[in-house]
Amino acid sequence: MQVYNNAPAFQVWKHYTHNVGNLRQSMSRLSSGLRIQSAVDDPAGLAISERMRAQIRNSAQASSNIENAISYMQTADSWMQKIHDILGRMSELAVSALDGTKTAVDRANLQAEFDQMQAEIARITTGNNAAGRYSGNNLFSGATLSLQVGPDHSQVFVGSSINLLTSNTVSMGGGAQWNSLFDISIGSMSAAKNALNVVIQGIDHISEQRATVGAEQSRLSHTLEGLRNYEDNIRAAESRIRDVDVARETTEFSKYQILVQVGTAMLAQANALPMGVVQLIG
Repeated sequence: MQVYNNAPAFQVWKHYTHNVGNLRQSMSRLSSGLRIQSAVDDPAGLAISERMRAQIRNSAQASSNIENAISYMQTADSWMQKIHDILGRMSELAVSALDGTKTAVDRANLQAEFDQMQAEIARITTGNNAAGRYSGNNLFSGATLSLQVGPDHSQVFVGSSINLLTSNTVSMGGGAQWNSLFDISIGSMSAAKNALNVVIQGIDHISEQRATVGAEQSRLSHTLEGLRNYEDNIRAAESRIRDVDVARETTEFSKYQILVQVGTAMLAQANALPMGVVQLIG
């Protein structure tokens, strides 16, 4: 029996401090909701988790980019619908002018409205103050829409350009150019005949542009849905690595709580063992 070195008490203290440390860690995990709070908890898991967190943040921002692009395309399509309506009225006026019963005065009246329709298309599409704008940018200046649509650097979408300016050489596919719409008139039978042909080509051209925009919008909608699914899955994977399993950790907490209580009692008993020496001496 030794007094100077109480080995049993030291052994009990060693286990006691270990259990106290585990109890504190368990309490910290339960209070924070995180299994990994610093690199020391799980170095490899922390590295994987941080990479996943970057993917989550990038995916969320890419989703926002796509939503903005969809709004951009919806705005462009709305303005092109208005241009379609105007071209429809222009073709109607041209057909009306191709009526031999009309007088020069009648054609002049038709021409007055026709001029206003041309001016309205120009107001929507052309200039720094064009009505067809999104966030300060002219929708119809021929600029290409490019945006990041994924969490990684190579995941980029490049849309088609829409050039509807009054001065350009864009072909409408039927032999006429887009700017021809602003040079035609319906003041005579021959002029009205030519105008009708150009306007019909303009209607087809806008239809083609809208079909392209609609297809790209549909594509981006699918991209957005897939990106959100990816973000959901990566969040779940990151959660499994970093978040605490409350049910399991509660069990660990209860275990260490009991062990600490038992250790406290055993430490008191171990410290009392040397007192037996007094009885031997006495």
